[in-house]
Amino acid sequence: MSATPKHLAVLFPGQGSQERGMGRALAEVSTEAAELWTMAEKASGLSLREIYWEGDEAAMADTRALQPAMTAATLGLWFFLRRKLAGVVGFAGHSLGEYAALAASGMLEAEAALALTSLRGRLMAEAAGGEGAMAAVLKLSLDAIEEVVREAGEAAGRLLVVANYNSPGQFVLSGDKAAIEAAAALAKERKGRAVPLAVSGAFHSPLMAAPATELEKALRKAGLRSPAVAPVFFNVTGAAEPDADKALSLMCRQMTSQVRWIDTMANLHAAGARAFVELGPKGVLAKLATANLKGVCDDCTAVNVADPAGAAVLEA
Repeated sequence: MSATPKHLAVLFPGQGSQERGMGRALAEVSTEAAELWTMAEKASGLSLREIYWEGDEAAMADTRALQPAMTAATLGLWFFLRRKLAGVVGFAGHSLGEYAALAASGMLEAEAALALTSLRGRLMAEAAGGEGAMAAVLKLSLDAIEEVVREAGEAAGRLLVVANYNSPGQFVLSGDKAAIEAAAALAKERKGRAVPLAVSGAFHSPLMAAPATELEKALRKAGLRSPAVAPVFFNVTGAAEPDADKALSLMCRQMTSQVRWIDTMANLHAAGARAFVELGPKGVLAKLATANLKGVCDDCTAVNVADPAGAAVLEA
């Protein structure tokens, strides 16, 4: 993949993409990346490098540690690679990843992004323990998903929404546990498959209203600037929003609103993106980019870069 002549979209993953050792190889060769981990540990009050470089799966899944750690790891990759990533037409981050996208675009200072994700992780952890749950549903159309959501919500008498529109074949539901269980049964009847997610609450739903209100106070205090590199395409609408005040309003709604990733990919493509580069572990978003652009853009490419060695793919 030759990055220079193509118009690039830079993508940042969120929760679920963590892996043991993430960011370590980069921090060993980049002072700037190492400083991000130091800032993240200061903001969170947690020994993040010990957790992610030497810890176990349970410790790494704790959202209080995960959110600032993932932000440090992915932002470090951006700062390390930004000179190679010429021609960026837009940034996007999936849920948590939107904070790294804001910092990469210049709309938010890196230190502020780490402070906000530390707070966001704590608030979401404190909201755990209720009746909220999430599940990914595969192999069903949007029409079928919406029918399942309506029927399951009515049958359970509980809140149920589509939280993530990830790709035409992958949607995530969020809501009350009873409604999620009802939806899983209905999806199976329709030849779909529901996969429960290992999360502690009904994220991206109205059930997150209380932590969202607390986070909004910190967001408004931090504020946003106009992008210095390229615009961010926001989860709430899937569209670019370079106006700082309007972008701040979108971020204040993010925790309770849907992640419109299908629209985000379509709008990045419409803006001229032909190469999609995911910065972070596992390559989930690179796969989603391929799924969303299938039959739409035959010359588009999607790659994942998770460490300094992986940067070689940008030169291929």
